[in-house]
Amino acid sequence: MTTRTAVVTGASSGIGAATARHLAAAGFHVYCAARREDRVSALAKELDGTAVRCDVTSPEEVAALAEQVGGTLDVLVNNAGGAFGADPVASANADEWRAMYEVNVIGLMQVTRALLPALIASGAGVIVNVGSTAGRIAYEGGAGYTAAKHGTKVVSETLRLELYDQPVRVCEIAPGMVKTEEFATVRFGGDQEKADAVYAGVAEPLVADDIADAITWMVTRPSHVNIDEMVIRPRAQAAQHKVHRVFP
Repeated sequence: MTTRTAVVTGASSGIGAATARHLAAAGFHVYCAARREDRVSALAKELDGTAVRCDVTSPEEVAALAEQVGGTLDVLVNNAGGAFGADPVASANADEWRAMYEVNVIGLMQVTRALLPALIASGAGVIVNVGSTAGRIAYEGGAGYTAAKHGTKVVSETLRLELYDQPVRVCEIAPGMVKTEEFATVRFGGDQEKADAVYAGVAEPLVADDIADAITWMVTRPSHVNIDEMVIRPRAQAAQHKVHRVFP
């Protein structure tokens, strides 16, 4: 049997790295794609996969990724993304908004566009776009990120309509509170105190392995089964603004 192949973008840390590990454990040859070449090289060596330096906002690097993958691909996990800043609209930083849209929407489009022929050629391709519960509800200080992740959701819905007669499934996973080593720290510009406050008092937030496990389940369903969207939160998070916290 031919080994199934998967591309995971943003594979240098967090959900992306965990997803690469879970897919490799499930028997996939994983193309680990991210900007930080040293990290994906180490990960690919660990998994016996392939490391690809790829900034999803760069058309040239995305084209190089597609060339390396070749003619067929079974799974694409569009995980590269991020949140930058938490200012209200009245004092929003336009560059941060542009950066969020570039990676969460334009980057996702560029990678999907480049790899779609290979996904179709496989005869049973799967696209998983990593969205967010922020793509379903607004909250103060989150307009730039929620706008970008609403974009991820709508692109997923549109792709499903456009590919309805093709052998490609289009799925979206929308995590809520996931504690990873970098997401909140990056969002708050390296302010560790602000990053830690996001998870303060939450005994069991989701972790990257929880999301990776769910993604692996989604892509290994029978080819006629499409998981349109999966919203996944920790038990402690009833809604974006309703989180059970316990302080000593």
